[in-house]
Formats: sequence, structure tokens, C-alpha cells
Amino acid sequence: MRVIALYNIKGGVGKTTSAVNLAYLSARRERRTLLWDLDAQGAATYIFRVKPKVKGGGEALVRAERTVNEAIKGSDYEHLDVLPADWTYRHLDLLLDNEKKPTRRLGQLLEPLADQYDDVFLDCPPSMSLLSENVLRAADVVLVPLIPTTLSLRTMDQLREFVADSPGKPPVVRGFFSMVDRRKSLHRDVVENLPAERSDILSVSVPNLSVIEQMAARREPVSEFAPRSSAARAYQELWDATLA
Repeated sequence: MRVIALYNIKGGVGKTTSAVNLAYLSARRERRTLLWDLDAQGAATYIFRVKPKVKGGGEALVRAERTVNEAIKGSDYEHLDVLPADWTYRHLDLLLDNEKKPTRRLGQLLEPLADQYDDVFLDCPPSMSLLSENVLRAADVVLVPLIPTTLSLRTMDQLREFVADSPGKPPVVRGFFSMVDRRKSLHRDVVENLPAERSDILSVSVPNLSVIEQMAARREPVSEFAPRSSAARAYQELWDATLA
């Protein structure tokens, strides 16, 4: 089982849309796939038409009063399950802080799933927190969506420092461009030049298109309802570059 986190210190950069489409692509390859929506807002849960509710909330999971397996729900897609968001996830940092090994709890919760799933995707809330440290300890790969601006490099550097300061074996960290508007010269310049300067940033570019915004209205991955779109091709390219 490999664990792939979609994470960024900043919000509004395309983490959820990327997590949803990559999980869908994984399942389409007949890989047993789980998406865990760790964001209390529950956008990924909503797109996959799953009720954002865990019996007992995040507390029941963290304290092992309810197993992760009991909370998992099926989706409309074969081979793809969802561990839904819950509004109580906003308190996960406090719950984790009360555990004996607070930076390892997330990984411990995932361990029993090793024989059930090939890929586990974590849709993470934006923060630098105890939950983030858990994600970095549990993940094998961290994919970082970056809006192509001059601050992208700073974001990656901050994340690199955060990873370096976190205990345990560091995950593979790769950035990719998200919400790209090639009409903007700055976006074009960053997309064309930054990957050549940084080996940890891929040349993958997910465009800023209305078809991605339609995911929330249609409650489907782009790769399902618009498989020939440039957005779907970009997610396929991201899969090929990091997860194939």
C-alpha cells in the first residue's frame, strides 16, 4: 500500500480537485483505492456523493473507539472507496495532541488497511500543524499543487523545511503547477523556467478551466465527464509522472 498526500501550506490551490481525479485514475486502473478526506469542509466527500459524517467523529477514530474500516464508504466507482470528512475534523490537532505518539497516529490508523488497498490518497487541509506532521509521517509521496507565481518557490522551500524538521523517514515531495492561466506572462514564465531550476518541481500544468469548477456541480471527476479535456490530460500526465 502506498500513501499519497495532496498537501500545501496554502489553501485554494487545487488540492481537492487533484486528489479526486488522481484517486479516480487509480481506481480506473483497477487499483484498490481509498480517498481519505481530512478537510472538515468535505469538498472531496461531496464530489464523490458521500455523506460527510463519521459516527463518533474524529475523536472516535483517533481514540480507536471506531475503526477506520467501519467509517469507510463505497463510491459510485468500482475499486474506489471514501473515508469521508466530518465537521469534527477541525479539532484533529487537539485530539492528536492527547495521543502517546501524536505525530504517528494517522499512520497507525492506516496500517490495518495495508492488505485492502493499493493506493490511499489523503486530501489535506492547508496548515502547518500536528495533523500536517502526521500526514508527512504517513505519506510515501507528497504532491504539492502550486499556483505559478514567484511565491511558488517560497512555498516549496517552506514545505521542504517543514519536512526536514519532521521526525521519521521523509516522503518523496514533488510540486506541480495548478490553476495555470497561460494568458498571464508570469504564469508562462514560471511554468517554463522553474522546473529546470528545481528537480522537485514537475513540468506538469493543470489549467485553470471552468471544466474543473464544474466538478462540484456535476459531482464527478473531470476525468469521468470530460476525459478529452486538457484538464483531464493534465491529471493523466501527473499520474504518469509520479504514480505510474
